[in-house]
Amino acid sequence: MAFMLQYTKMNGLGNDFVVLDGRAAPLRLGADAVRAISDRETGIGCDQLIVIEPASGGDAFMRIYNADGSQIDACGNATRCIAGLLSEETGRRDVTILTNAGVLQARVDGDMVTVDMGAPRFGWDQIPLAEPFADTTGIELQIGPIDAPVLHTPSVVNVGNPHAIFWVEDLDSYDLSRFGPLLENHPIFPERANITLAEVISPTEIRTRVWERGAGLTLACGTAACATAVAAARKGLTVRTVTIVLPGGPLDIAWREGDDHILMTGPWSRDGSGVVPEALLGAGEPVA
Repeated sequence: MAFMLQYTKMNGLGNDFVVLDGRAAPLRLGADAVRAISDRETGIGCDQLIVIEPASGGDAFMRIYNADGSQIDACGNATRCIAGLLSEETGRRDVTILTNAGVLQARVDGDMVTVDMGAPRFGWDQIPLAEPFADTTGIELQIGPIDAPVLHTPSVVNVGNPHAIFWVEDLDSYDLSRFGPLLENHPIFPERANITLAEVISPTEIRTRVWERGAGLTLACGTAACATAVAAARKGLTVRTVTIVLPGGPLDIAWREGDDHILMTGPWSRDGSGVVPEALLGAGEPVA
């Protein structure tokens, strides 16, 4: 009998995922298989592929692959989706999810989830950057002519992933699809970076657009929302509790005083399910 691998399709504010359950039997997916499944024309299609794995000390381990086949350590929108699934399974509102970025605590309230994303990291070597910068609220990096740059002086921070936030006056005046690939792969970011354009609307609201490392333009990115919120507060542009408005909708971010943990609140959604075609799995390493 052929191996039948079920998937669940989910999204958080339009940031969409193919979720596979690897708790009963381990799943070994090569980069080719991840790319094949993630392809929107010939595969199932998603921004990230998520594998739920067994975990000691938590409800599950969440392994995260970008659409380009690379692994990443954190994904805020996916965390909310997996928390929703695990809450339905266990009947508990409080869920513990292990990731390569650390242990994440989530609280589920219907279709809304609050995740403690932990404390941000601001040191140049923690982000990481390729060279030292004493002040990461704004580093020397620009796109365009040296005397009239199009984008310049981004804030940088690590919230499970490296992020660079460029502050702009009019978000709609920029074509991020043009600049995103160059900035994501800029030599200053040895592990590449998520690139965000941010327009501060008020002390409690920021509009953003995100080019996600390994995925491209996305309707929403939870870690980018967290990174933008803390970077804005560090620069004195906003207070520590803000609404980040992404193309897919708003996320509420609170950068808690005391322990500096970031609390992200937003929706999760289940879009459907199915069986992964064998031809897609054959594009990479075997599934065991």
